[in-house]
Amino acid sequence: MMRLFLNAIGLRGPGLEGWAASVPVLAGHAPYQSAATIVPPPALLPANERRRAPQIVKLALCVGAEAFEGAGVAPADCPSVFTSSGGDGETIHNILSTLAGPTRELSPTRFHNSVHNVAAGYWSIATGAKTPATSLCAHDGSFAAGLLEAGAQALAASGNVVLIAYDLPYPPPLDAVRPISAPFAVALLLSSAPTPRSLARLEIGLTAPPPSPCATPELEALRQTIPAARALPLLEAVAKTGTGSITLDYLDDLALAVQVTPP
Repeated sequence: MMRLFLNAIGLRGPGLEGWAASVPVLAGHAPYQSAATIVPPPALLPANERRRAPQIVKLALCVGAEAFEGAGVAPADCPSVFTSSGGDGETIHNILSTLAGPTRELSPTRFHNSVHNVAAGYWSIATGAKTPATSLCAHDGSFAAGLLEAGAQALAASGNVVLIAYDLPYPPPLDAVRPISAPFAVALLLSSAPTPRSLARLEIGLTAPPPSPCATPELEALRQTIPAARALPLLEAVAKTGTGSITLDYLDDLALAVQVTPP
């Protein structure tokens, strides 16, 4: 059993514009209103890097910055775990389209944006962090894999670790074989000990499927169609009362059991 403390949350998704604005919806106190995911320009980045950054980086940096602002913690001193089910499909699509065309000249910027740890690299530039940054991928179980990794690092180091999970839709024709319904990202600032701003205590272990559904049908649709949105049952539990027992998607024959209690 892994025991952690959740100290802050960043959130962006369809109709979910930040953690504080989304709490009434996640708690069931306000109706969900579907809307396009809004990703503001990343103020953390210098202007040149901001222009070069792909959308997936802007999405990841947006939620990461929100979490640290909410916790009042400096991101430069915090290890990070980035997790995505497939990275930047739009950049990969553009590279493949170029290679399939008559002029096979790749932009160096596009090439370096194609790597899976691109968000971690931009995060290090944006925050000045020299702490370890881990980038993971576990298909539809990427959020759970990231939660386990971030939790293990927090316990090993007896400090803070930020988990940033994100996904973007693929452009055609890749979307036909890997449909993701909308951009979505969540950041969790985790620690091994409580802080004055802790939102919840998490006890995490392994269990058998099936995963817990969301209480709201519209949020359940997001959970089922966006891998990073597999975090939504956990966010609902924190938003409602800070208590609950949920099961999160991981592998075909394995899931995560999460007990949420007040800190």
